[in-house]
Amino acid sequence: MGKPLSVVICDDSRLARKQMERALKQWNVDITHASHGLEALEAIRAGKGELLFLDLNMPLLDGYQVLERIRANDLPTLTIVVSGDIQPEARERVIQLGALDFIRKPLDTDLLTQSLRSFGLLEELAERPADTVNDAVETDLESARPQPLNRTRGLGLDPVSQAFELTESYQELANVAMGQAADRLARLLKVFIELPIPHVQLVELCEFDMALHQATGDNPITTICQGFIAPGIAGEALLMFSDSSSQDLAYMLGHEGEITDQVERELMMDIANLLIGAFLNGLGSQLDLSFGQGSPLILGQHCSIPNLQQNSRWTRTLSIDIGYRIEGRDLSCDLLLLFTEDSLPAMNELVRHL
Repeated sequence: MGKPLSVVICDDSRLARKQMERALKQWNVDITHASHGLEALEAIRAGKGELLFLDLNMPLLDGYQVLERIRANDLPTLTIVVSGDIQPEARERVIQLGALDFIRKPLDTDLLTQSLRSFGLLEELAERPADTVNDAVETDLESARPQPLNRTRGLGLDPVSQAFELTESYQELANVAMGQAADRLARLLKVFIELPIPHVQLVELCEFDMALHQATGDNPITTICQGFIAPGIAGEALLMFSDSSSQDLAYMLGHEGEITDQVERELMMDIANLLIGAFLNGLGSQLDLSFGQGSPLILGQHCSIPNLQQNSRWTRTLSIDIGYRIEGRDLSCDLLLLFTEDSLPAMNELVRHL
């Protein structure tokens, strides 16, 4: 067996990096992990990245910026983008910037193998000896085997503490679901949506309430609420639109005529149904869950954000906050998912088995 191929896996999610590493375990590779673009570029310059697997949404330096620097500096690496941002334009942009291919998250090993084969990379990735592969498989199985909670590193019996330790995994799940929802919206509006890194946190609802009010200030917004449930899980999704978004939204949805409050409500309810439904479907598909959704309600129109604690039956929450921004338009909305504290045991168990 010859020299292993040097591979950099660049993703801000440890879960995503581990999934990619497992997918490559049968090949003769020398893997370097990078949690953001700057680390990836450093590894490539050090000769550790003949092949780069690159995420798009990352801190410090995102995937697009990494591709731009690879091209500008003529760095010796071949790049395959692996991302939850599955908008058609995202794929077009990375190919134009020099990526060989685009693979969607969550990772499908068959699609990965197909991609490597189509670019002649399987010849470079010689298979490991069978005993080495078996050792890697056994190690993976051992690390994946559920352990008693009081013996699992960093996990106690308190579901809130467990959820805190799993924050990065929740963030990766949200990242994939966010991308699927953005894809639906981008196709409907025929636009490109700028995606953030999902913000996941465990907070007292009263503290979160104050933080939201400080962030939005006195700016008028429209807030839509939709409840959701799954076995052992319940929560509420909020979608918040700035008032400046209504004109652009009506134009992109092809509305003609006066934009009354009723028209604005109907347009925003349509977007809320699409975004919230697509996000929950994306989240549920990863956890093998099917979420039921209630009817969306307008909590407030042209006013400050409603008091969340007053409208909820719990005091502590796991929150996922995502800001969707449409490129080149004065249109933005914030999707906020709040999971009840008593949902954490069921959710933690599902996430741990990933």
